[in-house]
Amino acid sequence: MSETPRPPDAEESVESEPSTGGSPDAEEGSDPQPSVPEDVQSYDRFQKIEGGQYERVNDFLRERTYVTAREWAIARLCADFRTGTGVEMTKIGENLPRLVPFMTDTYTPQAVNQARSAFEEKVRKSGATFLYGAMSGFFTAEELDDVMYEASEVAKFLLEVEGVELSVEEELEAEERISTVMREVREASSQIRHDECPHCGRDLDGGD
Repeated sequence: MSETPRPPDAEESVESEPSTGGSPDAEEGSDPQPSVPEDVQSYDRFQKIEGGQYERVNDFLRERTYVTAREWAIARLCADFRTGTGVEMTKIGENLPRLVPFMTDTYTPQAVNQARSAFEEKVRKSGATFLYGAMSGFFTAEELDDVMYEASEVAKFLLEVEGVELSVEEELEAEERISTVMREVREASSQIRHDECPHCGRDLDGGD
């Protein structure tokens, strides 16, 4: 990621808001800039991505997922800055360039909420699409394993970019859990779609 940074595309820029800063008429000696919250100063996700590379990150995500770089980053921040009373959207928006190296503008709380909602909607729709594909019988067991492997590789890469360190043992354990769940999904879907196994003719209703 060594290209000259460029601003986000027009679609993304519409929802961004310029930082308000201090008033030019502020009294002499006063601090026009609010202090940076301690948890913002110590936040260390996304440090593996150099600042100002929004378009490169966005292109990578669009090639492999349905979310944009803006939606991904803000969804991560909303999960990390959640309190007992809700998500600290004002804090996220005001400190967005400090929190995420490839974001250059501050956002309003409304823009933060809009990006989070867009992320959630895309995840729900993608999940429904995937689960239908898994349950419909369109894929063989081997093909579905390939789909899951590719998806898990992208997901693990994004987690690593966020700063999550996964050991080999943790990766293997996660892959085994996913495979187990998908086997159960395939078996359950066969029972839904067929009274007997389409391959061997065995009764699938659980009776003898």
